[in-house]
Amino acid sequence: MYADRMDLRQLEIIRAIADSGSFTAAGEKLHVSQSAISRQILLLEDELGEPVFHRIGRRIRITPAGESLLQLSHRVFQDLHDTVATISDTRESLKGTIRLVGGMTVCLYVFPTLLAEMRRIHPHLDLKVTVGSAERSIAMLRAGAGDLGLLTLPVEAADLVSVPVLREELLLITYPAHPLAKKKHVAPTDLDRQPFVLFETGSITRRTVEGFFSRERIAPEIIMETENVEIIKAMVRNGLGISIIPWQAAAADVKSKQLFCSRISGVQLERQTGWLYPKMSRLPRAVSEVMTVFETVRPRLPATTRPA
Repeated sequence: MYADRMDLRQLEIIRAIADSGSFTAAGEKLHVSQSAISRQILLLEDELGEPVFHRIGRRIRITPAGESLLQLSHRVFQDLHDTVATISDTRESLKGTIRLVGGMTVCLYVFPTLLAEMRRIHPHLDLKVTVGSAERSIAMLRAGAGDLGLLTLPVEAADLVSVPVLREELLLITYPAHPLAKKKHVAPTDLDRQPFVLFETGSITRRTVEGFFSRERIAPEIIMETENVEIIKAMVRNGLGISIIPWQAAAADVKSKQLFCSRISGVQLERQTGWLYPKMSRLPRAVSEVMTVFETVRPRLPATTRPA
């Protein structure tokens, strides 16, 4: 059968014609003459007994047989690319650039330890980080401006893969002289009408907190909202309001007695953080390596749950 003798060059020619729209343009793309392109297609059609392209004046149209061969060429060249890349990955150290995206808390408390370890293991890999809202980070991943994100979940996106990796406890923070800091147990009703500094509207953390307010029928006075957890803490430290933030963001300030942290009686507030990346047939080695290294440094990251 002719299929046993079909070579990659002929599949490449079919792709070039389909992409460029003419035999002449395909020849220019592959750096061969138009006559050589025509000769290969005629030979292929003679062997198959089927036309691969219809010639309509100066225009061409691919036939069903040609479409089948075009799809075959896509599969063959993708498999070839993936195989060569896999072989290269096992032989070479990581080089190039990987672009990470994440929210403020992740960039402050997770990425520094992770990136330091990545740089130690892969000194020739260029690591770039962009901090931003979940909406901006997702847009960057979809546009190809980011390779891997560490974001608050869930993210409903059929074109992205999410991998949960951290579960963070959300706790009430106040300044040490605040009346709530003197209470052994803070009840949900204690928060009604209190001035709050919260994460920005639309963020998953904000939706979690708002869900808690709604369930407990709490009507907070929201005096400010921001995606920057450091601004939230500064506002609370200066007595302008109270907040609910992840424990890992509050731990150092609680230890230095600049903030006071409380669990809310009868309530378990938490958020989940995970990796997010575009769906693809083969995960780039740099992306999978970042996720692997993260697992090795996880024990060294700030605690996500307040000690009992």
